[in-house]
Amino acid sequence: MNRLFQFGVLAALLLAMLSIPEVGAQEEAAADPVAETDTVETTDAEAAETSTEEEIAETADTEDAMTANGGPDTPPESEVNAADYWSAYETDPIAWTLNNLWIMICGCLVFIMHLGFASLECGLTRQKNTINILFKNTMIISIGLLTYALVGFNLMYPDFGEGEGFLKLSAIPSFITTNDVALLSPEYNPGYTWYTDFFFQAMFAATCATIVSGAVAGRIKLSSFLVFSTCLLVFCYPVTGAWKWGGGWLDQTGFYDFAGSTLVHSVGGWAALVMAVILGPRLGKYNADGTSNAIPGSNMPLVAVGVFLLWFGWFGFNGGSVLSANAVTVSLVLVTTSMAAAAGGLAAGLTSWLMDKKPDVSMALNGILAGLVGITAGADLMSVAEAVVIGAISGVLVYFSVVLVDKKIDDPVGAVSVHLVCGIWGTLACGIFGDLAGIEQLITQLKGVLAVGVYVVIFTAVTGLAIKNIMGIRVDPEEEEVGLDVSEHGMKAYN
Repeated sequence: MNRLFQFGVLAALLLAMLSIPEVGAQEEAAADPVAETDTVETTDAEAAETSTEEEIAETADTEDAMTANGGPDTPPESEVNAADYWSAYETDPIAWTLNNLWIMICGCLVFIMHLGFASLECGLTRQKNTINILFKNTMIISIGLLTYALVGFNLMYPDFGEGEGFLKLSAIPSFITTNDVALLSPEYNPGYTWYTDFFFQAMFAATCATIVSGAVAGRIKLSSFLVFSTCLLVFCYPVTGAWKWGGGWLDQTGFYDFAGSTLVHSVGGWAALVMAVILGPRLGKYNADGTSNAIPGSNMPLVAVGVFLLWFGWFGFNGGSVLSANAVTVSLVLVTTSMAAAAGGLAAGLTSWLMDKKPDVSMALNGILAGLVGITAGADLMSVAEAVVIGAISGVLVYFSVVLVDKKIDDPVGAVSVHLVCGIWGTLACGIFGDLAGIEQLITQLKGVLAVGVYVVIFTAVTGLAIKNIMGIRVDPEEEEVGLDVSEHGMKAYN
């Protein structure tokens, strides 16, 4: 009763506060009836003359401002629809600077995602492997940036000629350093310079290998993992990326992947799946009868920190993929990204509550990531309602996928379920929802998913088995038992 009374008092106070301005306005009008009469008695001629003078002044001020700022000859808003509004400004030097600034900031946000991945992976695995995970994630971003500068960027964007579209090795020798004014001006692109382009794309490249790190945690040799990651970043990610983003054969078929549900997340997911199979499960994961045992993570607060860092970074991941500061498209992308993440977290959390009779926070957090991966392929195509549906389906999918995968494959962080399964779903969703929806587009999306999957699986299997036979891929059981922090690094994360 006390809480009900308090709520009633608060509601009454709120209503009273909201009504004060209205009452005040009524009292002011009543106290000054002459002013109201004078306003009504203003002649039509005087009103028209005043309006004309104001319009002329506003027009002159606008033209002066546009001339002073070097702005474009912008058509009136009534003649430009929302989607094309930014195009009227894209040749403005100020807009070009803003485009570059926005993409570079988004690149910084994507960089923060590596801290999120490291935190998430540390929290979902055992404490005795923390140093090893941190070292792997440190090396991934370092190797990723260097290899993308040496090979990846030019291999991924090779300027395919007529009849080309699969691979162009001749582009590799060109290093990223340039003094060409055309590459550092709007002549290169209305949205960004050569270096802005490289900076943003390089952050994406390292993300792919980070996905694999979580799936093989706790039992892979450090040296073997670093060799595999280097090969993945040099010979796999840039090749499949060139098929679409580099104007290759997938792009020519009409395949759509806005920010990388397939080209980043599914590539990492396929590689994680194959490497987890080659590597085998952690000790104690499966019983003699084939049943699996749960191996709890060491730090759930760190998992939550990692997921929210990833969510924050995803605003740059998707928002920067607009490749300009186009306010219309960027705002839509940020909203659809947020709504899909929220729907994914809610759906996964409720599904775990329904199926397991207890709400599982790790499932809810993975559901957020699932929603983010799911919306990434079509964040710029979807309405807000469609984004919610895609995110919710992703959240449900990730729960059942984690349960199913765990029966046969040891994936400590759920990387296969989040990045592969939801990456595939998000790519196919572009043929079901949004501006491109249609059976032909759905078939095109499916072909793209299969093509990328086949290439990555074959590449990972060949590379992984070669590493296994040449240098070994798994630590000894004794080393795994004591933990990779001590056996590989000679130190502990917590003392």
